[in-house]
Amino acid sequence: MDRMHELCEILNKWAHEYYVLDNPSVSDREYDKLYDELRALERESGTVLPESPTRRVGGEPVKGFQRHTHIARLYSLDKAVTEDELSAFFTRVQKADEGAEYTVEYKFDGLTMCLTYENGAFVRASTRGNGVEGEDVTAQALTVKSFPLKIKYKGTLEVRGEAVIRLSALEKYNEAHPEEPLKNARNAAAGAIRNLDPKVTATRNPEILFYDINYMSENPVQSQTEAMEFLRREGFKTYPYFRLCKTGEDVQAAIDEIEIERKKIDVLTDGAVVKVNSETTRAEMGHTDKFPRWAIAYKFEAEEAESVVKKVFWQVGRTGKLTPLAEIEPVELAGATVKRATLNNFGDLTRKDVKIGSRVMVRRSNEVIPEILGAVSHTEGSIPVEKPCLCPACGSAVNEVGANLFCSNEECPPRVVQKLVHYCSKNAMDVEGMSDQTITLLYEKCGVRRFSDLYALKAEDFEGLEGFKEKKINNLLSSVEKSKHIPLDRFLYAIGIGGIGRVASRDLAAFGSVEAVAALTEEQLIALENIGEITAKAIVGYFSDEENREELNRLAESGVTPFVKEKAKTGAFAGEFVVLTGSLSSLTRPEAQKLIEEQGGTAQSTVTQKTTLVVAGESAGSKLDKAKKLNIPVIGEEELLLRLGRNQ
Repeated sequence: MDRMHELCEILNKWAHEYYVLDNPSVSDREYDKLYDELRALERESGTVLPESPTRRVGGEPVKGFQRHTHIARLYSLDKAVTEDELSAFFTRVQKADEGAEYTVEYKFDGLTMCLTYENGAFVRASTRGNGVEGEDVTAQALTVKSFPLKIKYKGTLEVRGEAVIRLSALEKYNEAHPEEPLKNARNAAAGAIRNLDPKVTATRNPEILFYDINYMSENPVQSQTEAMEFLRREGFKTYPYFRLCKTGEDVQAAIDEIEIERKKIDVLTDGAVVKVNSETTRAEMGHTDKFPRWAIAYKFEAEEAESVVKKVFWQVGRTGKLTPLAEIEPVELAGATVKRATLNNFGDLTRKDVKIGSRVMVRRSNEVIPEILGAVSHTEGSIPVEKPCLCPACGSAVNEVGANLFCSNEECPPRVVQKLVHYCSKNAMDVEGMSDQTITLLYEKCGVRRFSDLYALKAEDFEGLEGFKEKKINNLLSSVEKSKHIPLDRFLYAIGIGGIGRVASRDLAAFGSVEAVAALTEEQLIALENIGEITAKAIVGYFSDEENREELNRLAESGVTPFVKEKAKTGAFAGEFVVLTGSLSSLTRPEAQKLIEEQGGTAQSTVTQKTTLVVAGESAGSKLDKAKKLNIPVIGEEELLLRLGRNQ
């Protein structure tokens, strides 16, 4: 057994030199000699050690993938495709930490993987899946030689990486399999890991490039730089490019560097990843329901093609904004036939010098609406696009605000229709069956103008409307009735207050009622983490408007009763409004917030006059300072665990 341990240690060291460091110290012949000796000892003893390199040989096909729940959620990343969006990210970060540092890395285009270790031994590999649970692909991952089976760290560990197939490896595979070539490196990597036959995985020669620690049970790292140092120290393969940046300008310079160099490297990449370095600042910023607020992916890759502008027309949205849309000659982009493309606003159209009849460059990336990047060339027949003085939908005067044009008529038909569409949308009131076409029909034929009009609809109102039979009418009216009882955050999102998205609406819902939100001052609103000065003014302005107040009354009279999701009424934190600041060693912030709410408390994102308790972990920041100024009680992690009944 001692000899087997010795052989495993030597062989894994040589494999690390070969596959990770790209600097082998022995010949293949020497490696094979010791490998064969180890195989012979394993056959004789009937034992295979957890760290044995023989485990990496592709085994028999599996019948199907088992689901695996990650210890900590694997969030996806929000995207930025313009410098303005990146600048907005820096603004959000500086609001939490003026001196924040950033790290910049390549964003590789493959399949996200999560590897789990217990007591120093590799135990499982899984895909990201939906972030909460993924597919167990341990058998497939064991064919990959770019990660260690044994590490020095003895706690429970989840590390995150990207399964990729190098472009050179893809080329070699396609040369060897001309009858069934792989189309691109991203699909090849995903197909290799998610193939039920590990032997197929092995033939494609994938590797995993590691870039993050998802969970550590003991001595968690305190920064991204520490995370990368840990990964490299433990033998995980990382990409050598990694920049620590002091300012947004430094970040932009690093992104520019990646954009130039990305075409020269042997791995498919579609952008750069920017992260706040400090874990303390990350904890302060938290997450949305999809993304961490402290990281963003700056995307380069987008399909582009040339086309010709046939005409430009103006679309009116629910805020009254006029958006120029170009009708273009059909062009294939990102797997779709594109016939229309946006120009964002009149200022954008002018800056890009787009004219009717001009040849333009069009870009489409993933689900993003096709966009005109600019004019490539003009012809003698190119005609400048005139700035409308009147709304194309209702003929009312147009107001110019910065680069944008707005219809001055609150009752402009497409504007009203789009407000109703938003109100009924899935993430708002979720009135199933209320499509754009249905709402347009109700507007034109039934006089529906306000949200409250929806609740006055009766079956006879649909008589004579094409496509509406008894079953469809009953289902629609039932869905309208059901929407009367909706969580407060979704109601606040539905009524369309300027600047209020799903995250900010949840922050507002914490105040308990529409009336409580209506009573907030600009100063109180600006104090909330996700609300800035412009949005605060929009909220106060909305509730100051007489027509809006009357519409809220009409909704209430119709039986619309938004509710706050009921919390536990008893428990160690019953009635408390709790803010967490700093980092905790024994719980993640989401775990702590969940436990507090299970014990009757309300977890807040920032300190307000309503806050009754602050839990301060290590490196607590400005929230602790504010709590002290407001004389709000503060407890530490030990007291928190004691109240939760988790003290050891």
